[in-house]
Amino acid sequence: MRIVSWNIRAGGGVRAELIAKQLCRWRGDVVALQEFRATPPSRRLAEALATQGLTHQETTIDRALPAANRLLVASRCPLELMRSRSAPREPGRWLLVRVLAQPGLIVGAMHAPNRVSGRKYPLLDAVHSLARSWRDGPALFAGDTNSGRIGLDEEAPAFNQREDRWMQALDDAGWHDAYRRIHGDKRVYTWYSPNGRNGFRLDQAFVNRSLLPRLTAARYRWGRVSGDGRREALSDHAALIVDFD
Repeated sequence: MRIVSWNIRAGGGVRAELIAKQLCRWRGDVVALQEFRATPPSRRLAEALATQGLTHQETTIDRALPAANRLLVASRCPLELMRSRSAPREPGRWLLVRVLAQPGLIVGAMHAPNRVSGRKYPLLDAVHSLARSWRDGPALFAGDTNSGRIGLDEEAPAFNQREDRWMQALDDAGWHDAYRRIHGDKRVYTWYSPNGRNGFRLDQAFVNRSLLPRLTAARYRWGRVSGDGRREALSDHAALIVDFD
C-alpha cells in the first residue's frame, strides 16, 4: 500500500490538472492533501482523483469558507471517518480515517498552522496526546507539521525547542518518523523560504509500532512538469511517498 501526503499550495489553482496527473504517476493507494479548498480547482482535482480509482474521499472543507486551507483524503479502498475526544480541535486541519483494506490501517492527515497564528501548539499537543493514548492498531499521522528537528531539518535556524521536543516526544511514544527510520540523519528539505531560499523539512509521516514492521520505503518527491525545470512548478512543498507491505 502506498500513501502520498502533499501540501498542494492554495488549493491547486491553475495547477490542479497537472497536480492530478502527477498524483496519477505516483500511483498512491491513499492520497492525503493539505491546502485543499472548496474552490473549483480543488473540486476538479478531487473529481480527477476519483477517475483514477481514488473514489472514496473524506474532506474537511467548509463551503462557507471556500478559500480556507483544508484537507482531503482520497482512497482506492472504502474509508470510515473516525472521531476521538483527544483529537485536535483546530477547524479543518485534522482528519482521521480508517482505510478498510486487508490488512487495514488508520491515517491521520494534518496541517499545523504557522507559529504566529497562536493555533499551532494546541494542534501539536493534541496530536501527541492522541498518539500517547492510541489503542486502535496500525496507524500513521502524516502531513505538513510546520515543524522539524533543530540542526537536522533546517538549512538555517528556524525550529524552536518546543517543536524539536514534540517530534522527539512522538518517537518516545512509539510513533516513528518514517523518513528518518529509513534514511537516518540524511538531510533533505521539503520547502524553501521564498526570501532566503533556505530549505526546511516541514512534512513528515509518523508510523506507530503496530504499523512499523510493514514500512518498506519513504521518500520525498517534487512535482514535475515536462519542460519546466523548476522545483516548485506544481507546489512549494515536496510530496512524501510512504510504502507498506
